Amino acid sequence: MQFKHLDNSENRTCKIVLAPFNGGQPHGGVDLGPEYMLKHGLKQQIEEALQWKTEIVDPLKDLDLEKLKAEADLKEKELKPKIKRADLVSLANEKIYHACKDEIKKGEFQLTLGGDHSIAIGSIAGLLSRYPDAGIVWIDAHADINTVNTTESGNLHGCPVSFLANMDRHDWPESFKWIPEKLLRTNKIAYIGLRDVDEGEKKILRDNNIKAFSMYHVDRYGINSVVEQALEHVSQGDKDCPIMISYDVDAIDPEASVKCTGTKVDYGLNNREALFLCERICETGNVVALDVVEVNPSLGADENEILKTVAMGCSIVRCTLGETLL
Repeated sequence: MQFKHLDNSENRTCKIVLAPFNGGQPHGGVDLGPEYMLKHGLKQQIEEALQWKTEIVDPLKDLDLEKLKAEADLKEKELKPKIKRADLVSLANEKIYHACKDEIKKGEFQLTLGGDHSIAIGSIAGLLSRYPDAGIVWIDAHADINTVNTTESGNLHGCPVSFLANMDRHDWPESFKWIPEKLLRTNKIAYIGLRDVDEGEKKILRDNNIKAFSMYHVDRYGINSVVEQALEHVSQGDKDCPIMISYDVDAIDPEASVKCTGTKVDYGLNNREALFLCERICETGNVVALDVVEVNPSLGADENEILKTVAMGCSIVRCTLGETLL
């Protein structure tokens, strides 16, 4: 089978967008995820094993993120705002958005390596500037759809979907007003792998009739049926609908392979389910973009745990770009 996004192999280009950002949550080290994945040989794997051309896009290279984060934390000690590091999260995401919007052309694959999941605000907004009707498959233990009013922690890696869907926009910090209106429609997103959802998020999912598959659904129907239902939903009857995957590695059971991530939740996807998702969605030929986020090498108890987590992140990329077992 020849997949559409694998056609014209001589001209296939994967733009690797580096998003080493950790300001959306409290753990240091998640900013090291892109560096570790590249050191593991990800770029060479894409080029040599899968025959893609690659180009690096580095929208945050001119920001001193650690300095900016320290300044934000110092300011918030005094002001104690409900939303943490809002201006910093907005600044980083606006740069990611413009890079994805302006430096990636239609037909080029957008691969964004995070960083925490707040970076999806920029990556998905940028993707939707090129493919406004794209469907989003959000693979995660968490729904990440808290609004600025429902979040309990104030950590913005738990809020990106609400920003993309323009929820409670009138209460946003002014710095987020760069996000386009009428961006992500709630009938164009489907979740897979949920198992830790806040009460406020459950209400948002119900009120907006958002398609969400928890681990209960994976257990009951099997991973293939769940993927098929998710694709049918986000495609809305369009067999050529562009698809983006936003993949938080905490969707995978920590005992299976992913212990180096900041918000571990037991009883998640096993390794085969985790990669089957990517392989099956790749088969549609419609995949145009992928986020891989929340790889945090600093949380490993030993080198083996770090290697397993980083290797899984790289496997997610390869399977989405066409690697198969046979």
